[in-house]
Amino acid sequence: MSGWGTFDPPSALGTRWSILVTDVDSGRVLLRHDPDAVMNTASVGKIFLLHRLLTEVDAGTRSLEERVARRPVEWMDDSGLWYLLQASELSLYDIAALIGAVSDNAATNTLCRVVGLPVVQDHTRSLGYTASGLDDIVRWPRPPGAAPTLSHGTAEELVRFVSRLVRAEDLSASSADTLQRWLGAGMDLSMVASAFGLDPLAHYAYDRGVWLWNKTGTMSTVRADVGVVMSPTRRIAYAVLANWNRGEDGRDAVLAAMRDIGDLIREELTSS
Repeated sequence: MSGWGTFDPPSALGTRWSILVTDVDSGRVLLRHDPDAVMNTASVGKIFLLHRLLTEVDAGTRSLEERVARRPVEWMDDSGLWYLLQASELSLYDIAALIGAVSDNAATNTLCRVVGLPVVQDHTRSLGYTASGLDDIVRWPRPPGAAPTLSHGTAEELVRFVSRLVRAEDLSASSADTLQRWLGAGMDLSMVASAFGLDPLAHYAYDRGVWLWNKTGTMSTVRADVGVVMSPTRRIAYAVLANWNRGEDGRDAVLAAMRDIGDLIREELTSS
């Protein structure tokens, strides 16, 4: 990697990229590579579910204190913590916090049932995101006829989403803060965020001069990282999405390239 504005992403194993890094306040593009390419984003699309929940809170039609019981069909292991907990009933706030912190699949399925997946999809389109969205609940194995991806998106639309969130343009200030707090608990700092050397269990505050919140998506052919990194004087939004061929293992090269992008963001923040 040779600096801002240039990026020659690894393309072995059929790896495809959609990348955009911008200054939130000036709008200046710092790095771009095929930002309008539609990619499989795995769990990243869960941000639209959380956004819809808080939109209903702002409208007064939903309370985060409402308690909801998880149904047996919504149980999912792997990503998450709820499947390990004894409690089968949680508040909507706690369910959303599990999604933000550990991309909890069971919590995602329960919240999708409460809010309604078609409602989330309509809401996403109403915000102007026509090439990004949450496609389905979490299913494994995926049955015939189910959506082929959990979510999809472009770097351009996802950067627009996180930029508008940090500016509280579509939610009330308190709801925008709540969503950023949920995402700020995110424990996956393995991708772009790895460059900052933050504590994955506690980084929702300035550390080493930066403050970061993000949402990632991971599966056997996908690595995706979307978020905002701030210094006391700058805010930078990023979306770095990578897909590679099924049956191949592009993980190491992709993670190294994502780390390189994070290094550039860190240098930009710490030098200004």
